[in-house]
Amino acid sequence: MCMCLSWFFVLDKMQLYISPSLRHITVFPAKGFKEFMKVKVGSRRVSYRMLFYSLLFFTFLLRFVFVLTAVDTIDGENKCSTIGCLGKRLGPGILGRRFESNVPEVIYQVLEEPIGKDELKGRSDVPQSLEDFMAEIRKGKTDAKTFAFKLREMVTLLEQRTRTAKIQEYLYRHVASSSIPKQLHCLALKLASEHSTNAAARLQLPSAELVPALVDNSYFHFVLASDNVLAASVVAKSLVRNSLRPQKVVLHIITDRKTYYPMQAWFSLHPLSPAIIEVKALHHFDWFTKGKVPVLEAMEKDQRVRSQFRGGSSAIVANNTEKPVVIAAKLQALSPKYNSVMNHIRIHLPELFPSLNKVVFLDDDIVIQTDLSALWDIDMNGKVNGAVETCTGEDKFVMSKRLKSYLNFSHPLISKNFNPNECAWAYGMNIFDLEAWRKTNISLTYHYWVEQNLKSDLSLWQLGTLPPGLIAFHGHVQVIDPFWHMLGLGYQDNTSFSDAESAGVIHFNGRAKPWLEIAFPTLRPLWAKYINFSDKFIKSCHIRAS
Repeated sequence: MCMCLSWFFVLDKMQLYISPSLRHITVFPAKGFKEFMKVKVGSRRVSYRMLFYSLLFFTFLLRFVFVLTAVDTIDGENKCSTIGCLGKRLGPGILGRRFESNVPEVIYQVLEEPIGKDELKGRSDVPQSLEDFMAEIRKGKTDAKTFAFKLREMVTLLEQRTRTAKIQEYLYRHVASSSIPKQLHCLALKLASEHSTNAAARLQLPSAELVPALVDNSYFHFVLASDNVLAASVVAKSLVRNSLRPQKVVLHIITDRKTYYPMQAWFSLHPLSPAIIEVKALHHFDWFTKGKVPVLEAMEKDQRVRSQFRGGSSAIVANNTEKPVVIAAKLQALSPKYNSVMNHIRIHLPELFPSLNKVVFLDDDIVIQTDLSALWDIDMNGKVNGAVETCTGEDKFVMSKRLKSYLNFSHPLISKNFNPNECAWAYGMNIFDLEAWRKTNISLTYHYWVEQNLKSDLSLWQLGTLPPGLIAFHGHVQVIDPFWHMLGLGYQDNTSFSDAESAGVIHFNGRAKPWLEIAFPTLRPLWAKYINFSDKFIKSCHIRAS
């Protein structure tokens, strides 16, 4: 005897009835008032079970899809966090299809079409701002193609204006950084006049009894090459004020013929005793007056080639094909400092100071904030140049410089001789072991590569004395701690005041020199605090703290 049972399932909004004999299966709506589906099953037992399980499976499947679809609708199309949404994403891939972008293809086609440089010239119908663009689109109820055309025109116009504004900024900065401020010109003129009328401004520097110290290697010898009296005064004052043994400090100031009298007048009237200050013009050095001087010959050739090759600032700015950053670099190449003898003279230090064994060379845009006598205790390991590397700091703009940042590695002469990823180092505060230098051919190497750059129309590098210095001192550099030389204060003001204040030497390399109007106001006080603004010369030339 068999027990016959009726099976009744409630599946979400459906009811499934199975007769005891499994011969009838009926599907009702959830309320049960109307027959939804009725199936009469044949007599074979195998078919009953197959049909039963098939219907049972599809009934569960319908319920599963309904629930996931409902949840997916609640989640929203963008959230896409359920398995149902995952199915939507994976399904087309499984079936060999890809989802199409929500952006109409016509928009991509329009935006990829280039616009001629003069196509927008004189046009008054191009939206001038995002607000104008949105108002015009809403008002006109445009289609996707018109939308794309308007968007392309507006963005292109704004790009053109941004490029023009950037180039103008770079041009103004170039003019501001290349010109001599009237305050500095005033100071030089007043000091020159003082030199001619005041005997106190014509004192021998140093006095006769201190002259032997100029060649005494037991002293700490510093060399500063500058034609800027105000800048030189800050370097000298910051050096002496922060020295623990100022009586052992000798500062050799090298200048040109036109600045010699103002420089001598300043340091005669503003002595930094007990430190010893020497002021000499280039024409006072015996070595410089004998025969041909390679650095002067190179400068003359460089000036001729550069003037022909560059075409002046107007030609550079008029170039419509180059990026603003490239134009800025070319404008910087026109800066007078890159063709100044004061910038090149360091390569002849062994000849200029034949009696000295070691010197620290200082640029005139630095400020010394600690005692530098400890530099003489650094073990140079037989190397010539003690310098800070510029590829290991946190500041990516200033301290991410490698040889490829300065040298043109697309030129075969550079690429076959140097590694582009080799770390660069900084000029501005360098320890030079002159004894070790005299055993090398560094100076000859320097002039050889300067000559090669001139022959190649300045294609090995574009500006400055650092690129040939990187080549000439290659293999002769002893890396020193970054504390001794913080760079980039004339390029950017991302360096905080407190970080700059804690460095041993800070360097305002870049256009924004601290004596210019374009100096960064947050960093300038670090330089300005070494100027006595109540001094009669400073005051009469209207040189102010800010």
